Amino acid sequence: MIRIVRSSNLAGRTLVSALLLCCSVSILAVADDAAHPAALQAVSESGVVLADVERASGERWCLAWNHSVRHFTVLDCYRNVAGEMQLERSHQPDFAAGLGHSQGRGEQVSDGQGGYWIENIDEPVLHNRYALRVGSHAVDHRLIWEEGGETQSLSLSEQASGERVTLQLITLEH
Repeated sequence: MIRIVRSSNLAGRTLVSALLLCCSVSILAVADDAAHPAALQAVSESGVVLADVERASGERWCLAWNHSVRHFTVLDCYRNVAGEMQLERSHQPDFAAGLGHSQGRGEQVSDGQGGYWIENIDEPVLHNRYALRVGSHAVDHRLIWEEGGETQSLSLSEQASGERVTLQLITLEH
């Protein structure tokens, strides 16, 4: 069900890995966290499950895409917070069209490379799901997460370019 897509662009892959690994805030697991296992799913409009990735409470993932005008990678990063999908932070390499920080929504901090992170957004996603119109291969909407200490990537654009896809966090029963 999951296809792992590895980018041939080493620089892009290295940038994303560095952003995810170096800038992540560690979370200490508490006993209650185990009570909220979940699956991050990408589901097509026709109901086909394009991705199904387990995310325990406290685990993160990002939706990455290439900006349509400037062609750099933009990241929106989420976390499973006790079974609730929360937008945790966002990364933009510059202030291109359509990007920017909204006053009162997180804290803007430099990434040290000319771009910025918007940290501490911590906004719950309504009903643990949202719809996304998946971009073309050039935009390359993709899910990125860590598993077993390695960065994994799944291109939604390869599977559903131009289609409406629902990204959702489904709580699993144990």
